[in-house]
Amino acid sequence: MGRVRDWLPLCDDAARVRHGNNTDARYFFESRFQAYEAYNIKRAQGLFTGYYEPQLNGAWKADGRYRVPIYARPKDIIGANLGSFDDKWKGEQIAGRLKGGRYVPYYDRAEIEAGALNGHQLEILWVDDLIDAFFLHIQGSGRVILPDGSHIRLGYAGRNGRRYTAVGRELVAAGVMRLQDVTMPAIRYWMIDNPVAAQALMRKNRSFVFFKVLTTAGPIGAEGTVLTPGRSLAVDDKFIPYGIPIWLNTTDPGTKPLRPLRRVVIAQDTGSAINGPVRGDLFWGHGAAAGDKAGIMKQQGGYYLLLPKSLAPKPNS
Repeated sequence: MGRVRDWLPLCDDAARVRHGNNTDARYFFESRFQAYEAYNIKRAQGLFTGYYEPQLNGAWKADGRYRVPIYARPKDIIGANLGSFDDKWKGEQIAGRLKGGRYVPYYDRAEIEAGALNGHQLEILWVDDLIDAFFLHIQGSGRVILPDGSHIRLGYAGRNGRRYTAVGRELVAAGVMRLQDVTMPAIRYWMIDNPVAAQALMRKNRSFVFFKVLTTAGPIGAEGTVLTPGRSLAVDDKFIPYGIPIWLNTTDPGTKPLRPLRRVVIAQDTGSAINGPVRGDLFWGHGAAAGDKAGIMKQQGGYYLLLPKSLAPKPNS
């Protein structure tokens, strides 16, 4: 992907593109970048899903309605980069805590919901629905509407280090749903209809996410920048560096017949379920319409990495 010095001139040039001028933007990308198709071994096709910023109802204090806590990152959680111990674990990270002088796994979802963090003063606020809170964890950010009509934005602050388990696959394995029928809305409707079984299902995903209050105009991705609806892509950062422009080539979810979805996006985020060199999660924004798109997006597609032309191989003389 080159070095910082290969990208700095392009950043200077990008600053000269007139805001909202499509001709300038098109010329900038076409004149300064070379497209390289990404492959997973010999396959250029991969899975593209969507995510969004959900909206929840919450309050600063718990009461009979608002009973589900949203937690800040605990001070006793300790991350470890396994690659510093052995090169064979390069890129692998875990999180845990100290107990009796030993490093042990951090509390999982069931333990936290049972009260493992009670008394630690970590509750940011309380929301009125356990299912909504669960999907907030999956999305990694959200807007919480307070009783007075105002709202705050919550952003990802870390997780407990436990392995992420896709609950949709658990429903398929249990024979509750067919794989082709698994979407976010379908999972949510099943949980609403089966609240007791839903809590057991949610606890199969032992991963637990912690949050912080944001004062930005939008959610913050792993790159540290505000995400842009329809233009920010979550990638596997073991393969794709943050900040790189990508030409996305997939299909628009929910259209019949399927319409092409082709556009320039920027790698600005990642996620526990985003694994592999050809895998992406498109940020759709916030609100019901964004949730509808994100919830059903499960498209095949591919992408081209847009790299500085200065990195292109020189022809043999």
